[in-house]
Formats: sequence, structure tokens, C-alpha cells
Amino acid sequence: MDDVTWGALTLTLTLLGAIWTWVAYQRRGVTSGLRALAFTLLPLAAYLTKTLQMFTKIVDAVATWATNLVFNPFVWAGVVLAGLSVVLFTVSGYLRSRELGRSRPSGETGSKPAPASRKELPPAAGRGGPAIDDDMAEIEALLRKRGIT
Repeated sequence: MDDVTWGALTLTLTLLGAIWTWVAYQRRGVTSGLRALAFTLLPLAAYLTKTLQMFTKIVDAVATWATNLVFNPFVWAGVVLAGLSVVLFTVSGYLRSRELGRSRPSGETGSKPAPASRKELPPAAGRGGPAIDDDMAEIEALLRKRGIT
């Protein structure tokens, strides 16, 4: 649309708002008239700041998108594929948490391999194996004594 059309639209909205303002002022008083006047000035302000064109472009873009969403089968195919993707992500996460998705060789049972014993591990510098076990035994005894299991 050109400037003349935008000006005509603005003038029409402002005149309708002025009529509404006069009616509100006559029927309900000054406060309602001032509020109506504030609304009446909005189309003129939107025209002068060029936001009236912006609002109509936004409304046009949303309407075009909604029309394409409703009537375009390719868009619905995309929506279906997005839904399928969400379902597959959910199922794979569930299977991963249950460890059902991991395949095992035919000779292996479902039990986990036993951890290496302490004797097979090289001793760490500065700490001994039995001292850690003694400390843990003392801590466990203290916890049992206080009723914490």
C-alpha cells in the first residue's frame, strides 16, 4: 500500500475513535472520555512512526504461515516427522536407561564382570590398602552405633 492508503486508513480509524471518544465523554464522564481519546490517538501515532505498516506486515506473515500450516500437506508431513523424531528420542532414552539397547555377545551372561581384586592393582604411592579398609570399618561402626545405615 502507498502513503495515501495508509493515511486514509489512519484518518478513518482516528475519526471513528473521535466519535467513540465523544460518546464515551457524554455518557460516562471525563475519565472515560480521556481513556477513549488515548485509544483514538494510537492509530495516528502508529502511522507517524511507521509502526502501522509493521503491524500489518506481522499480521500478514502470521496469517500466511497459519494458512500454509492448515492447507499444505508438506507442512503436515513435517509436523508428523517432528513428532516421530520426538517419540524416537524418548524411546531411545528409555531403552538406554534400561540398558535394553545394548547387544551382548552370545556367550556372555547378563552379569557384570567382576572388578579386579585389590591384590592385582599396583599399590598407590603413600597409601596402603589395609589402612583404608580399617578406616572404612571404623566409619561403618560409628554409623551403626548412631543408627545410620
